[in-house]
Amino acid sequence: MGFLLNVVYLAAIAVAFPWLLYQRARHGKYREGWRAKLLGEVAQRTSSQPCLWLHAVSVGEINLLEPILKRWERLHPDWDCVISTTTQSGYQLAIKKYGPRMVVYCPLDFTWAVQLAMRRIQPTLLVLTELELWPNLVFAAKRHGAKVAVINGRLGEKSFWGYRRIRWLVRATLFKLDLIAAQNDDYADRFLSLGAQSSTVHRTGSIKFDGAPTSRSSPEVQRLTALAGIGPEDIVFLAGSTQEPEESLTLSVFQRLSIEFPRLRLILVPRHPERFDDVAALLDRTEVSWQRRSNLSTAPYPLPSRVLLVDAVGELGHWWGTAHIAFVGGSLTRRGGQNMIEPAAYGAAVSFGPNTWNFRDVVSLMLERDAAIVVRGEQELEAFVRRCLLDPTFADELGARAQQLVIQQQGAADRTIKLMERLITSKTQSELVDRAA
Repeated sequence: MGFLLNVVYLAAIAVAFPWLLYQRARHGKYREGWRAKLLGEVAQRTSSQPCLWLHAVSVGEINLLEPILKRWERLHPDWDCVISTTTQSGYQLAIKKYGPRMVVYCPLDFTWAVQLAMRRIQPTLLVLTELELWPNLVFAAKRHGAKVAVINGRLGEKSFWGYRRIRWLVRATLFKLDLIAAQNDDYADRFLSLGAQSSTVHRTGSIKFDGAPTSRSSPEVQRLTALAGIGPEDIVFLAGSTQEPEESLTLSVFQRLSIEFPRLRLILVPRHPERFDDVAALLDRTEVSWQRRSNLSTAPYPLPSRVLLVDAVGELGHWWGTAHIAFVGGSLTRRGGQNMIEPAAYGAAVSFGPNTWNFRDVVSLMLERDAAIVVRGEQELEAFVRRCLLDPTFADELGARAQQLVIQQQGAADRTIKLMERLITSKTQSELVDRAA
């Protein structure tokens, strides 16, 4: 099966090669880590200590690892922890957030690449976040003797039907897993339907609730507030994780409302770093006073601009703490939505578009608790922001319900850690039996 997958992967790369070249030339993507990805030439771990290998695809999943990593290292200070990621932005954030721990690009799912990476990292426990079902990687880990877990497991309806077409392969991969910690019952049932062993599947809730900070008085939020020159009378409208054309929509809303509400500030945080310059060009075509985050010094700008473009990776989680009114992007496009838990945790008045299938369970909870508003376009977004400005009590109560919901949902990280602990306990017992035999 490994040989067949290698052929399929090579064919897929060949088909995508012109697009990869374009993305590299146009947006600076896919320029790093190719020896690690194609050949498995990751850094050599030199310690003989047990090793936890945590894999996260990109920025969102990298942030997700924090509560797991903190808890694991508190319980097992003698373990090495290795973090792998797939994207350039994810790698940069992991270095910034988790250094000096070992951070590597995860090898692509070629047999030779994953086998070499396994020999170099020598994990005791490989943990994959959400839905990283790479057969050769899983099989190589098992052959190496490592336990393999999926945490914060997510299997949406669209992915589920796609996997059913290759159920024979997915079933073989799922059968090898020692733990699937699913976010909810629907996801757990889908994993079971595809062939996961019932003894390995558990419902833990979403770790994203645990990783969401709730205090606006944290040093990180206070630093950014001062850096942007946000005063106590300012009202911050933040559009985060946005895609085209969400920036232009929110900018139009701001321009109309800013005349009537002179203390209104807009912060734009595009989802992808390669779009920072495109959004800057959009701002240049307007008459608004704006500033780049990268141009702010350690002190607030003398005359703070009313619009700020955050052209930095990994800061959005703290910028949400400056927001009174929030729009979560990727929800008026076909992206499927982005993380609305973070602004909710700070008690912001949260809005998002109708396309949020990536966070269907979270959205259902928020709407059920009257903790967010769905806006279906520019007109509804403007009406929402205007209502928040005219009726601060409405905005405060909406935010309070959202924050309370987040606090009530926390605990998934602790439940996940307990399940991971069982894996290494059973592994140790198994090794002792083998030695005795």
